[in-house]
Amino acid sequence: MNHWVKELPAEVMVCDTEGTILEMNAEAESLFAEDGGRGLLGASALDCHPEPSRSKLAGMMDRQIKNAYYNTEKGEKRFFFQSPWYRDGQYAGFVEISFAVPDEIPHFIRG
Repeated sequence: MNHWVKELPAEVMVCDTEGTILEMNAEAESLFAEDGGRGLLGASALDCHPEPSRSKLAGMMDRQIKNAYYNTEKGEKRFFFQSPWYRDGQYAGFVEISFAVPDEIPHFIRG
């Protein structure tokens, strides 16, 4: 994993085309500490999701489509972005990036 990603204040988790977790940064290790943290490397990202999330993720991976959503859990609102990633133009797996967001976010239209 690139050095700048390791300490990025956002969770970054990368898996291959089968869903095997290849990399995770420090924020991901912390966020998923109760589920095994760094011990999740080599595990299936699909096994980390209950239904219906598991089937949705499997479908996104199969169709190579991205997804974005907010989730509020344990009093924290997080934004999640899940997307296919590519190596030399070939589908290589999926990446998830999430970060905490404040309750109120300014909205700007730049033009």
